[in-house]
Amino acid sequence: MDGARSGGTDGAEAAGPGPGPGPGDPGFPVYHAPRCAGLGELDALVAGCRACPRLVAWREEVAEVRRAAFQDEDYWARPVPGFGPPDAAVAVVGLAPAAHGGNRTGRMFTGDAAGDFLFEALHTVGLASQPSSVHAGDGLTLRGVRLTSPVHCAPPANKPTPGERDTCRAWLAAELDLLGPGLRAVVVLGGFGWQALLPVLAEAGWRVPRPRPAFGHGAHVVLPATERRQELRLFGSYHPSQRNTFTGRLTMPMLVDVLREAAEAGGLPTS
Repeated sequence: MDGARSGGTDGAEAAGPGPGPGPGDPGFPVYHAPRCAGLGELDALVAGCRACPRLVAWREEVAEVRRAAFQDEDYWARPVPGFGPPDAAVAVVGLAPAAHGGNRTGRMFTGDAAGDFLFEALHTVGLASQPSSVHAGDGLTLRGVRLTSPVHCAPPANKPTPGERDTCRAWLAAELDLLGPGLRAVVVLGGFGWQALLPVLAEAGWRVPRPRPAFGHGAHVVLPATERRQELRLFGSYHPSQRNTFTGRLTMPMLVDVLREAAEAGGLPTS
């Protein structure tokens, strides 16, 4: 499934088969995520989750009190599922959807400056069909790469709490598990994503070094193959936030270099 809106369901429809906690229960992700047979089912369940009351209230408030530039738009105002093909060899892990970006458009990294920067870099490397991502129906496709995040709802001030991160962890774990057979590399954008991802990888069967590797731009860690998993390469990059890109902490060539290295590790053709 290659877009968030195709997985949009209301809470009742997203409860999944069989008994278990409903979308507003904190146990909803933990119970339902591991039972998903494919990414389409997972994305639909993610889009119906209401497990974190603070995040639910914020994402819906933002959709009501809109920015002037978006007054005439209908906001997605739900958790934003991952975006990209189910056989992706590379995953890009961010932080969380932006209040007026993914929370508005329903697609990961779409509709804000950070996403504009990322998609231009992906297109430069040959991993995106076009250099911009405007909305879920704009025709954009990704090639061999899937975008996701540790937290699927827009958080106030872009700062999820540790509890919200942990509640959402089951979605990321299930997504990586479903990608696992073909996944070769992961690019992590920012320290929050790095710290959130490492325990998920350990739980999913990869051998994470101890002490856990530190985040940094250009960080490269090889997780060796295990009985359950093949070798996985982790790459760190500063997050393409406006703060980082405006100050020059992260430049386009810096991000392109990391993405190209990850694509080559994943066996993907690059440009």
